[in-house]
Amino acid sequence: MTYRDRSAAGTALAEQLAGYAGAADVLVLGLVRGGMPVAAAVANQLGVPLDALVVRKLGVPWSPEVAFGAVGTSGVQVIIPEIAARLPAAAAAAVLRHEVAELARREGRYRAGRPPLDLNGRVALLVDDGLATGASARAAVAVARRLGAARVVVAAPVGSAEAVASVGGEADEVVCPWQPAQFGSVSRFYREFGQVSDDEVAALLRAGRR
Repeated sequence: MTYRDRSAAGTALAEQLAGYAGAADVLVLGLVRGGMPVAAAVANQLGVPLDALVVRKLGVPWSPEVAFGAVGTSGVQVIIPEIAARLPAAAAAAVLRHEVAELARREGRYRAGRPPLDLNGRVALLVDDGLATGASARAAVAVARRLGAARVVVAAPVGSAEAVASVGGEADEVVCPWQPAQFGSVSRFYREFGQVSDDEVAALLRAGRR
């Protein structure tokens, strides 16, 4: 089984989230950038607003798809000790500096001319394209809580059982309908899995506000 693309995965995921359809206090937040097309489809199906939450995976330098942690706005950091311990301190610090700078750039790009994200008293429905280690989702949960969310739900079309369990320890609810026994990487479960551009994220946000 594979999803055609992120949008199709979001449409399928929305079926698992039908209980949130039309709720006035729900905000769908796509984890930038890969989660945005999934989140846009979810928001459209549920009839609720869409916004973006910027988190950055801290990738192992020689294998960037493997995360040793993640960073989010408001100074949030999530580190996976068993992976981070294998990295030279200087290499880990360089990755952290780069990703913090990139996070700030993207925050400026996506929130230009828009008010800061305010989740006070709302249900934050955090959507990504997959949960491999869960580090990015855990960072997103921490950001959402810091921004005042009353309830934090993480949703992804596919994820490893370990990641779902890890995120489940932080979020109020995790919705992940497909948890293959042999996971590997998120890209394995999509027929189309190209990079999502800044322009595509901006276009999805504009459409989500209409």
